[in-house]
Amino acid sequence: MSNDPRDLDGKRLQRAMHLLGRDPALRARLVDLLRQAESSIAYDGAVRDDVVGPIVDALHDDKDVYHQQLADGTRVQYLYRTKIARDLLLSASERPTHVWEPQTTKLLLELAPRLQGDVIVGGAYFGDQAVLVAKAIAPAGLKVHCFEPNPDQAGMLQTNLALNQLGNVVVNHEGLWSRSGEHMRLDGFDSFANAVAASAGEGFETVAMDDYAQRLGLRVGLIQLDIEGAELSALQGAVGILDKDRPWVVFELHRTYVDWSQGLRATPLCQLFLSRGYEVFAVRDINSHREMPGKPVELVPLDTVYLEGPPHGFNMLAVPAKGLVDTPAFSVVDGVSPKLLPHKDVRLHHPVGGF
Repeated sequence: MSNDPRDLDGKRLQRAMHLLGRDPALRARLVDLLRQAESSIAYDGAVRDDVVGPIVDALHDDKDVYHQQLADGTRVQYLYRTKIARDLLLSASERPTHVWEPQTTKLLLELAPRLQGDVIVGGAYFGDQAVLVAKAIAPAGLKVHCFEPNPDQAGMLQTNLALNQLGNVVVNHEGLWSRSGEHMRLDGFDSFANAVAASAGEGFETVAMDDYAQRLGLRVGLIQLDIEGAELSALQGAVGILDKDRPWVVFELHRTYVDWSQGLRATPLCQLFLSRGYEVFAVRDINSHREMPGKPVELVPLDTVYLEGPPHGFNMLAVPAKGLVDTPAFSVVDGVSPKLLPHKDVRLHHPVGGF
């Protein structure tokens, strides 16, 4: 037990901030003040993560719920539990264009009109991407098949589908894996939780995408995965879909779960696509909420991705045939980081032409 009085003071301050946050009106005023202060704080690092964010976090607990309307009229309700919620709450725009990761959202919405089959989303969370994709593909008569084993977030996803009157989304409480019928549980908190083996009767069951698609007679046009290290296993359960339907695939790759010390090309995840004739790119994006109007989706070729830095992750795009990203919506850039970081080196971590 620490005898440092600063530890006690820190806990008292944490409790005091949380108490202030129990008054929603006062909390909103404090958050607004912090949002305004963010741009004027002189600091060499990440102001959001190091200064403003921890104060906003201290005002909340994980039962607090917010509602946001986006620029296109989409309504989202969400629990204040992770950086996704915090950064949306701190949006500089009253009606933002997206919930999380602006360039990934832009990418998914760019692909939506091209799709010839349904969408599978693994790690759908509260629908931060799935709801917007579902709206975009509804006129074509296509569906989004969401997989979210976290019961709280799956419930919030259902709420958001109802808020937006979306009838083209199927919510599954299973987790995606290489085999159907395995028993898994989530280890960790909320969006950071990863799937680990569990005993029968606890956690959730798994389903292989190939089995799911065959059972429903689906043609799949797009797969999106953000499932904290289970991406490889999930895709091993979808090789039939990859070979038959040739969907676009957007997936997260994180150094916590993937050894890229020999380069991205050597990783089993990328090899799974390359062996099937796919092109694979890293998607340049900011792991936050930030408006980036007029910016194309920047893609980094597999062998030129700048990977240095602390353990981090980013999204990848697997393209089913060459030439499909040769449009003005995309820009291929070499030798840069997929991590867009406003406080880091301009050449490596800023989009071409700046933020």
